[in-house]
Amino acid sequence: GFTVGALMGMVGASICSVALYLEAFWLFCFGTMVFGVYNAVAQYYRFAAADAASSDFKAKAISLVLAGGLVGGIVGPETSKLTVDLLATTYLGAYLSLIGFLVLVVLVVQWLDIPVPAAAAHGEPTRPLAQIMAQPLFVVAVLAAAIAYGVMNLLMTATPLAMGLCGHPYSAAATVIGWHVIGMFGPSFFTGSLIKRFGVLQVMAAGALLLYVVVAIALSGISVPHFWFALVLLGVGWNFLYIGGTTLITEACTPPERAKTQGANDLIIFVVMATSSFSSGLLLEKSGWQMLNYLALPFVTAAAIAVLWLLARRRVAAGA
Repeated sequence: GFTVGALMGMVGASICSVALYLEAFWLFCFGTMVFGVYNAVAQYYRFAAADAASSDFKAKAISLVLAGGLVGGIVGPETSKLTVDLLATTYLGAYLSLIGFLVLVVLVVQWLDIPVPAAAAHGEPTRPLAQIMAQPLFVVAVLAAAIAYGVMNLLMTATPLAMGLCGHPYSAAATVIGWHVIGMFGPSFFTGSLIKRFGVLQVMAAGALLLYVVVAIALSGISVPHFWFALVLLGVGWNFLYIGGTTLITEACTPPERAKTQGANDLIIFVVMATSSFSSGLLLEKSGWQMLNYLALPFVTAAAIAVLWLLARRRVAAGA
């Protein structure tokens, strides 16, 4: 599956490259759509790591996979800088470089040994998806992760525009977003260890608390340091909630139920993410940066309440 996904990425990057050379906008859009198949498949890397890890190492395995995003956040922009004007057609070199990276993905995937769950191999009956999704564990996991992604995307997408409206140069916005990426993926090196030590719900609650701090900082001023601190903490809060939610999802299903459960989880999360991306610019234009942050508060509160409710429920069950 991962090999097919990478091959689709190569096809998509190739179509985009041809479209750039021919200056064909709609062909470029089609190529981007095809490349999106690879992006969808790549979302399962974290689940594959969890499936291959022992129960004690699952959270750390998920967080280490996401830590790769930190490397990508550095290598990707630097590669684009080197290749964007490498050929006569602007951006053509950058898209061709994607094919090279995907060749590496195919080679690495061949070395992976992801075991097929024994239960799945023997055709153990599975619960209907609706029954799985009705579990409190699933609801809290998806709600928290989806809200984390939605709020993060809402504020991150609007930040460069808001900074421009506040009179800050593009270079300052680029620096803030760069540090935001570090905030998103840097904690992944220790988030799994925090989950193992303090518990997944406790780490998720800390993530929700950080999102409250983000809004407080964003509302307190519009200087570059205000944007910087808010966006770094936004990344960390997203990391705690997203990795925590992913860890909970692995507990909500049996081995043969994983594929459909993980698929439903990611579908919900990325529909929310897409919605927040589309609405971010419009809300910023109509309501302004401060109101955008106020709008995030009810969603953060919903995630916090859900996490604390499940935490209390587990403590009552443990004490019974």
